[in-house]
Amino acid sequence: MYTIIDIETTGNGVKGNKITEISIFKYDGNQIVDEFTSLVNPQSPIPYFITGLTGIDDQMVQNAPTFLEISENIMSITEGCIFVAHSVNFDYGVIKEEFRQIGIDFTRKKLCTVRLSRKLIPGLNSYSLGKLCSAIEIPLTDRHRARGDAHATVLLFEQLLAKPDSETVFKKFLNARSQEATLPPHLPKSVFDRIPQKPGIYYFMNQKGEIIYVGKAINLKKRVLGHFYDKSRKEIQMCSETANIDFKLAGSELVALLMESAEIKRLFPPYNRAQKRMGKQYAIFSYEDRNGITHLAFNTIKGVPDPLKIFHNQTDCRAYLEEICKSFSLCPKYCHLQQTTSACSHHQITTCQGICKGEESVADYNGKVQEAIQHMKMLASEVRVIKEKGREPHENAIILIADGVYKGFGFIDTDIEISSLEDLTAFINPQKHTVETESILTQYLLKEKTTQIFNVAT
Repeated sequence: MYTIIDIETTGNGVKGNKITEISIFKYDGNQIVDEFTSLVNPQSPIPYFITGLTGIDDQMVQNAPTFLEISENIMSITEGCIFVAHSVNFDYGVIKEEFRQIGIDFTRKKLCTVRLSRKLIPGLNSYSLGKLCSAIEIPLTDRHRARGDAHATVLLFEQLLAKPDSETVFKKFLNARSQEATLPPHLPKSVFDRIPQKPGIYYFMNQKGEIIYVGKAINLKKRVLGHFYDKSRKEIQMCSETANIDFKLAGSELVALLMESAEIKRLFPPYNRAQKRMGKQYAIFSYEDRNGITHLAFNTIKGVPDPLKIFHNQTDCRAYLEEICKSFSLCPKYCHLQQTTSACSHHQITTCQGICKGEESVADYNGKVQEAIQHMKMLASEVRVIKEKGREPHENAIILIADGVYKGFGFIDTDIEISSLEDLTAFINPQKHTVETESILTQYLLKEKTTQIFNVAT
């Protein structure tokens, strides 16, 4: 038994998307055996553009029942039935959310007539309900009203059931483990199947071929599939628009992060949250106290007269200073990583040699601080190359940093010998140094203790 459903909504996103009209046809595989259709009071204003599309306005639903008042009707007519709709994840998601808001868990098996049509009626230019009905001569009246669209979907469903391979296709789509059932309605399974389980970046594209989202992943196929299981408003809307997916291999997570950042900056996809410059910059600096002890500390850039190293967020700044403190056996108290008037007792940094207890001389301690300062200055001016795994076994990925500035990345065959910076630069794909790339590389260099980092002769 099937219930073929269509809804009209206020169009404010899934969690704020309230139903204004619902139509349900109960269908036994041969004929309609029951129907429930009703306007619904969404208890929120209906936007003008929605009224222009559906004809439903605030006055029409003023005296209509609320979803709570018709919830028993919906539960009853759909009980034991397969939930069928055109782009089913939208209708099902909105109805499930309406039930959740009144404390009821609504769960039904689903079938999507968009995906079924793509499988059983291949080769059409469009699978939107209006164009699909026109192509296969299904009468469609009262377009963008729940009953008109639901009834047209019934007629479409009848045709799909009559197709020679329908039984096999329906069983496959109803299989809970079938990826086919989870894919966006406009995305061919063949496109998903060719996505590899490797690190890289991926592009979601709509039916016009426009890139609407860019992401990165260590495992491209697994990450892309994760979008289709996500039930958040943004993810459901994005996936409903996705008609194609492209990808580029990166070889490693670090290169994928850098590639993703560059592509977001270049394309500004609508479903990517803009990578905004953080409001405050922080810097590490040094000063000498009244006892002659040299301190390392950090503050906002405005409060630092002579910064040793600049960061675009406090987290990276503090993490870097913690590493310096550990590497040079400095005192957390005199690196301002612990606010105390007595000896240090930091939970992570235990390498202090006793300056805070009078067990280490000021001269010895200050000498170590100067070594740390020279180290920071040297890193800011040297040429550094990070070597990562390539896209294939026979190549390496390289990331070039010169004078503290990210220059770009590239891929080099393992058989090629690099002996100078000039040799290496020929393989580099130039990139812009941004707040995001600096943060990515800073965090990487702090965390990766075993990474292959080496200097190239200039």
